[in-house]
Amino acid sequence: MVKKILLSLLAVVLVLVAAGYWAYNLIDRDAFKHDFKNTQKADLPYITENIPEHRGKILTVVTSHSELGNTGKKVGYELTELSRAYYVFEANGFSVDIASPQGGKPPQVLDGDDMNQYDYAFLNDAAASKKLEHTFKLSEVNPDDYQAVYFVGGKGTMFDFIDNPDITRLVEHFYNNNKAIAAVCHGPAALIGAKNTQGDYIVANKAITAFTNDEELLLIPNAPEVFGQLLQDTLTEQGAKFSEGAMYLDNVEVDGNLITGQNPWSVWTMAEATIKQLGYTPKAREITAEEHAVTIMNTYHLQGSEQALAVAKSLLENQQPYMRNLVFIHSLMAFMQFDVVEGVSLLVFVQQLKNLT
Repeated sequence: MVKKILLSLLAVVLVLVAAGYWAYNLIDRDAFKHDFKNTQKADLPYITENIPEHRGKILTVVTSHSELGNTGKKVGYELTELSRAYYVFEANGFSVDIASPQGGKPPQVLDGDDMNQYDYAFLNDAAASKKLEHTFKLSEVNPDDYQAVYFVGGKGTMFDFIDNPDITRLVEHFYNNNKAIAAVCHGPAALIGAKNTQGDYIVANKAITAFTNDEELLLIPNAPEVFGQLLQDTLTEQGAKFSEGAMYLDNVEVDGNLITGQNPWSVWTMAEATIKQLGYTPKAREITAEEHAVTIMNTYHLQGSEQALAVAKSLLENQQPYMRNLVFIHSLMAFMQFDVVEGVSLLVFVQQLKNLT
């Protein structure tokens, strides 16, 4: 009996080792060889060439809050959610100001694994850096100076966007004057409590998206205690028709002058939707490898692996690379949710993607 048990355990260990080795070899290690850290704004034609004549100003708002409740962890605004939208706005003829509840230098969250050439160019952009060092204090901002406002995400917004009279003043001004309001990820926290001229919540009966409960709880299981609420729940309680897309993939809702994105992977679409809302056709740009991977994953969820594989094949045939590692990460997230079947299915899909190259 003991011998059989030991042999069974050995077989399980061998299977796990083999599975781990297989999964490890699915990682695209060549992707780690790209070094964008020295990218300059001048290196990116999208944001330096064929810029339209000045069309106006857009105000971006970031959090001033740096502490994740009593956890001891640091938070702030998400760089990628600022940098990408900032350059879309600039490339389409708008100058961009940056404000925060307290003014001055806001706390920043950097995740090197998620950053691309635009994000590093932003870090190396002297003009942008100066704006970040000296953000305008919200109480001193005149909303009449701007055609649109964009609320950048980051967990800090859950502490200093909600019930902030300066935030509410801005939101209500833009909404009641039919000017564009954009927000992404945790940024839609700015919409909570804001009302129209009839005294109704502005999100009531509006298609809205934001960082979902599932996305929040996967990373912070005790999020309701840390934040005092969940963003999806609060927006829904105030009457929003909440749109919940696939986790950590692009999902944007446009309802009237409200443009909201679900998470950091929604920034490009959200920013270009804002340009459309302002009455312009967004300037053409080269779609990033990350965006192509997001498209593949959205296709996978909506139409199945066969159609998603066809999308990937078409991209490669047209010399448009995609980030295979993002698909691999989604398989790991499935395992984190104890969805073994989905996790294995995604690993098999990653293998199929690898076989295309």
